[in-house]
Amino acid sequence: MRCFIAMPLPDPVCDRLEEVQKVLRAGRPVPRENLHLTLAFLDDQSAAVLEELHDGLSAIRVPPFDLRLAGLGVFGGSRPRVLHAEAEASPALSGLHRRVRAAARMAGIELPRERFRPHVTLARFGPSDAGMASAVAWAMRVHGGFTVAPFTIREFALLGSTLMPDGPVYEVLADYPLAFQAGAEWDNRAPEDV
Repeated sequence: MRCFIAMPLPDPVCDRLEEVQKVLRAGRPVPRENLHLTLAFLDDQSAAVLEELHDGLSAIRVPPFDLRLAGLGVFGGSRPRVLHAEAEASPALSGLHRRVRAAARMAGIELPRERFRPHVTLARFGPSDAGMASAVAWAMRVHGGFTVAPFTIREFALLGSTLMPDGPVYEVLADYPLAFQAGAEWDNRAPEDV
């Protein structure tokens, strides 16, 4: 099963992202129910690997933290593939990302070595959208400064993805609430501050 680990977004945040999608009118908008921030894409995994991964993800102890979306970005350069809302990096988000990747590696999942660029995909572009570069450039100029007020991330999830003709359908396989570990203190300082 194709899987990924992501943070679901609160309804008010999805409301705001849908407003932006309506104004942009570019590409194929991601349906509201599929809006999320990916922590790790796992590709196809067996049930046995997912069970071991579940154990590792269940052991992650991170307190809830605030996240802010600010600005738009594009993946794909002059031939845009994805238009996204950018998430501001924070020590808490980076720490959760590292712990999730460590749990995946402990379960035997090989992950590509790439820089973490936290974002929420708003629209996708296919080969038939080749003429969208100017529309995307306009959207970036006019709406690139959009923001979403900080909101609290309280959980992350393991999701399965089934590819359908109209786009992927996601299924939540497991939820992982964020919480302090009993007796532990959270060090939320950036590594350079320690």
